[in-house]
Amino acid sequence: MKTRTSAILWCFFLGAFGAHKFYLGQSGWGIMYLLFFWTGIPSLAAFIEFIMLLIMSDAEFNRKFNALIYQATASVRDSTAALGDLKKLYDEGIITAEEYEEKRKKLLKNI
Repeated sequence: MKTRTSAILWCFFLGAFGAHKFYLGQSGWGIMYLLFFWTGIPSLAAFIEFIMLLIMSDAEFNRKFNALIYQATASVRDSTAALGDLKKLYDEGIITAEEYEEKRKKLLKNI
């Protein structure tokens, strides 16, 4: 899992060479930074990205750069909530035991 602090440090110290881009999984941009580091443009871009990373919230960073982990966690939470709702329906007698088991198995496969 990528951390915002590490990205900030990579950007500050080696941003002109695109180290933070490689760290964040944006290899194409990292190569562009390496190819053009001598022009100074990547240094300016890295400074702007450094500021952006500093003011970015952890939740926004995770949503942007740790998307797969973030989505998996959200999926588990959603499935857990759905299981709770399904159990309430069963306890109140709105759905049968067979319906409950069938839907419960489908939800557990998603986790």
